[in-house]
Amino acid sequence: MSKPTNKNENKRTAGKQLPDSPADNSRRSLLKGAGLGAGLIGAAVAGPSSTLIAQESNSSESSARELEALEVLTAVEAEVLEALCDVLIPSDDNGPGAREARAAHYIDRALGAHNEEFREDYFVSLNAINEHAQRTYNNVFADLQASQQNAVVAALQNDEVSGCSPGSAAFFSLVRSHTIDGTFCDPYYGGNRDFVGWDLLRYPGVRLSASADDVAAGASLLPTHQSAYDNSSYTKDPGSGTQSGGRSASDD
Repeated sequence: MSKPTNKNENKRTAGKQLPDSPADNSRRSLLKGAGLGAGLIGAAVAGPSSTLIAQESNSSESSARELEALEVLTAVEAEVLEALCDVLIPSDDNGPGAREARAAHYIDRALGAHNEEFREDYFVSLNAINEHAQRTYNNVFADLQASQQNAVVAALQNDEVSGCSPGSAAFFSLVRSHTIDGTFCDPYYGGNRDFVGWDLLRYPGVRLSASADDVAAGASLLPTHQSAYDNSSYTKDPGSGTQSGGRSASDD
């Protein structure tokens, strides 16, 4: 994966060795467990869940998108986060996943806006995950094999990764919820790139009105591929957009 460049280059690299092969549930189970419906367009934080979604899925480097300029996280933190999101909702035969939807970009952006309260949890926990990966596997989390990454995430869910805030299992639930948000939110919030999340759910998109025929067609309607905020009826919230305030290595 090409590393994002930004002024907040992090000094921290860590990781550890982990067990092999966690649960092999499909991402369809993730969506079902999260209770996602066709009308998901917002960016609210979902409730915690204990369902681990981790697949033996190797995302090709050619399909990986480079992160845009970071707003809150450092480059190393963002690299850990993007790999973590990719484990939670991987690309598979059903289509693209969190990496292609740029869920990590959504999370980074949200940490500078409506999820600002979780900034410190991410700063601390992403570093702890990297340290855990390096101690266990002698490599940073983003560079581990898929089975090793899955094992790290299983340890995270099982409250076995020390140093996380507010705790390993709690951070797993938090980042899982935010990854779902970033994959399936309205693209205005920075995730769901190219509407890949909505297409995965077969959600036909935002419509200000629907005829009886539209209702009958349901998910078979051709997708509009429009953000709600492409319509003048929706007001853009300046507070949910780009904000400055990234950190440098000297802040850690």
